[in-house]
Amino acid sequence: MGNRSSSSAKPGQSPSETASRCLTESFTGTHDFEIINYSLLVGMGVGKFVSSSTFCVGGYNWNIRLYPDGVMKDYAGKGSVFLHHLCSPDSKGVRTKFTLSVLEKHGQVTRALVDHIFPRAHTSDGFGYTRFFDNSKLKSMPDLYYGSLTIRCVLTIIKESRTELKTNLAVAPPSNLQEHLRHMHVDGDGADVTFSVRGQLFNAHRCLLAAWSPVFKAELFCPMKENSTRCIEIDDIEPQVFEALLHFIYTDCMMDGYEEGKTENLQHLLVAADLYGVERLRVMCEGKLCDSVNLKTVATTLTLAEQHNCGVLKKACIEFVASGKTLEAVKKTDSDVFKHLEASCPHLMQEILFARMPPM
Repeated sequence: MGNRSSSSAKPGQSPSETASRCLTESFTGTHDFEIINYSLLVGMGVGKFVSSSTFCVGGYNWNIRLYPDGVMKDYAGKGSVFLHHLCSPDSKGVRTKFTLSVLEKHGQVTRALVDHIFPRAHTSDGFGYTRFFDNSKLKSMPDLYYGSLTIRCVLTIIKESRTELKTNLAVAPPSNLQEHLRHMHVDGDGADVTFSVRGQLFNAHRCLLAAWSPVFKAELFCPMKENSTRCIEIDDIEPQVFEALLHFIYTDCMMDGYEEGKTENLQHLLVAADLYGVERLRVMCEGKLCDSVNLKTVATTLTLAEQHNCGVLKKACIEFVASGKTLEAVKKTDSDVFKHLEASCPHLMQEILFARMPPM
């Protein structure tokens, strides 16, 4: 028989163990392109476009181009939307995945995920939809056609894969601190304070509340109150809103039912966040409310923004009301609330009327 070679370790030696891995990095970014008074762009001509500002994702520059009358004569009357890669002379091809969406007040209309390679080029290269929406159908949605229309691009850049030798075979699992804190909240282990919110009891941990909220810190660790804060009565917040506030404090994320479009829930949660000084939650609510402004909610939302010093939300409401024929439509939709707004905050009406004035 011939000689046989073997890769087995010799006696007294440990077998060698190696590993390698293939890494494919990706970078994702979102850009919202808001078009005010879209109806005024219709009629500018086939092949003519308006462009978003340049934004950067994955080290590459991009913009969104909207052709209100269609990119070509074959698509006249259709809004065409393209994502453009703004190439430099030495740029390489870029592999992407992206979606283009029209944001509505109660959600978003999302096109299918596009997997596209933008080739190497010396000029801008675009890819998108020739029939993104029909102007005649969009006209039946006055909030978008005469008011504010927002196109959202969610873009992922996929880098070239690389293979490398793994030198450390011990891989740490991802952090699950949020999950541990959520269980601590749900189970109530170690809770040292109880809140009675309109008769419903909530157990919590004073140190965690104080870390998030200066109001809770003053309430729970004041030397005069420390021995009498085992149970605290709260009557100015609904139990479900207080539960959402605690959920955020323990998990750093919002509960289901507080997404964009859930205006009333978001309004109540913003008030609670402002009351207890949970600034991150207040700003998150403000941002979601900005994307939820519509004819039915703008009056109450504007009043809320004024009462709680939400400058970004106030500006979004005023711009919405001041656009096109929206002011008259708002007065008809929620006349009682709007009359109260006129009586209690007359300066807001002045700001709205000023915003409606054409630029000098």
